[in-house]
Amino acid sequence: MQFRKITIVGVGLLGGSIGLAVRQRRLAGEIAGFVRRVVSLKDCEKAGALDYATTDLLAAVSNADLVILCTPLAQMRSLAEQILPALKRGAIVTDVGSVKAGVVRELESLVKKAGAHFVGSHPMAGGEKMGVLAARADLYANSVCVLTPTEKSNTNAVRKLERFWQSLGARTLRLDAAKHDLLVSRSSHLPHVVAATLANLVLHPANPKSQVGLCATGFRDTTRIASGSPEMWRDIVLANRKNASRSVDAFVVELKKFQSVLKRNDAKAVEKFFATAKQRRDNWCACLVSTSSE
Repeated sequence: MQFRKITIVGVGLLGGSIGLAVRQRRLAGEIAGFVRRVVSLKDCEKAGALDYATTDLLAAVSNADLVILCTPLAQMRSLAEQILPALKRGAIVTDVGSVKAGVVRELESLVKKAGAHFVGSHPMAGGEKMGVLAARADLYANSVCVLTPTEKSNTNAVRKLERFWQSLGARTLRLDAAKHDLLVSRSSHLPHVVAATLANLVLHPANPKSQVGLCATGFRDTTRIASGSPEMWRDIVLANRKNASRSVDAFVVELKKFQSVLKRNDAKAVEKFFATAKQRRDNWCACLVSTSSE
């Protein structure tokens, strides 16, 4: 048992999956959850991800050794301010947000006021389904979880948090928050924008009805993540808007390069475009297999 009590603030897919994994691995003596709506209490009970859930934020956080914020980014500062009176001295507070610089900048100093320690986390895992009933105990297995400590971070808290994510099956990586935000704008945020653009364009109601019938597995797989939470992705791209905008610009440049060779009917350049993409992706997949087998 790593912690006497863990509190999950926001029990959806990510928070619920943490709860299930913690219970399965017996990493805490008590797992509490905070939810905003009374109707969510029954879903939490049905999912079995927690020992108990409550709509009382301070009661959920009271005496917790680890508090994990699993809410949309725009809500985190307000929630952090609200939990301060109930935070246990020496407790560790973390989050699962996809953008780190702003969260770390705001929450590190706030949490310190209560004598606790904030260290940002970003587990690179998820799915297009939302809610605690979609939670899975193996969601974080073989995933990467980025931690974004600063010069002010408590060394012991960072090590404990690393061991926690590793206990859930994740491989941990430490990154500066600003560097993290730049890199994920390309590898995580841009794919969601592209998937949403494809879904909006191809499935536009003005298109012929036969268009939908011609959307097969390739389209389905490419646009799968467009079914993610609109609220969550609104907060993510706005919080990381400078990096996300630059990544979209770079993507448009690459598309225009391809469009140019296509218009020229340059068969060699078109083939090279696809061959390069295949080689790079195949190499990446091989690295994934090698890493997961270690």
